[in-house]
Amino acid sequence: MEQHIQQDGKFKFFEYGEGQPLVILHGLMGGLSNFDGVMSFFPEKGYKVVIPELPLYDLPLLKTNIKVITKFIKEFIEKRDYGQVILIGNSLGGHIGLLTTKLYPELVKALVITGSSGLYESAMGESYPKRGNYEYIKEKAENVFYDPEVATKEIVDDVYETVNDRSKLVRTLAIAKSAIRHNMSKDLPEMTTPTCIIWGKQDNVTPPNVAEDFNKLLPDSELHWIDKCGHAAMMEHPNEFNEVLYTWLKKRNL
Repeated sequence: MEQHIQQDGKFKFFEYGEGQPLVILHGLMGGLSNFDGVMSFFPEKGYKVVIPELPLYDLPLLKTNIKVITKFIKEFIEKRDYGQVILIGNSLGGHIGLLTTKLYPELVKALVITGSSGLYESAMGESYPKRGNYEYIKEKAENVFYDPEVATKEIVDDVYETVNDRSKLVRTLAIAKSAIRHNMSKDLPEMTTPTCIIWGKQDNVTPPNVAEDFNKLLPDSELHWIDKCGHAAMMEHPNEFNEVLYTWLKKRNL
């Protein structure tokens, strides 16, 4: 995918297809490739798939927080003149999607969250590993998925490199702490944007009751389960994830 990365001012992003923009927000330890399944499916269905690189490690430490990253997304959508977008976020990306929807509802036509932080305080605490030896990191990475085989050597190597880079680790911890502080339970009942919640039944990071709480608190949401699935449904069951999402989009005329 590297050769398809585009740059517009300070924004680096992947963009493919034409039509209604689907803007994808990756997680704290996730990369753009986590959504390969979405990228290969939706452009053929009349959607423009857009994945911006979140500035997780590029901001000054004092500005490394969820609110600044949310403002970055607003500026990106406006800079690219996408109009109203459909936001799709996993883990921290879901949390950023929720906060973008709350602060800038005029930019968000619909929201899709999967394994999202924002309600469950331990979510961020377990999803980023602390410094440690390679086997410890490997075990932590495997725990994110129902099938540990999904945690390929490439994924484990990326996480290991991040947590052993002091600058990246400090920023990872800063974002995680800011996400824990930014609990959205009081905001959700005021957010009327149509929301699709897609959740792994065996998610260890944000357990199933978190999805149920999101569904209860959001006024216009629909909850879909994927079985034999952990924290990253779009990686573990890409075909099922795409079908659930596409069916919901069609049902809502989005």
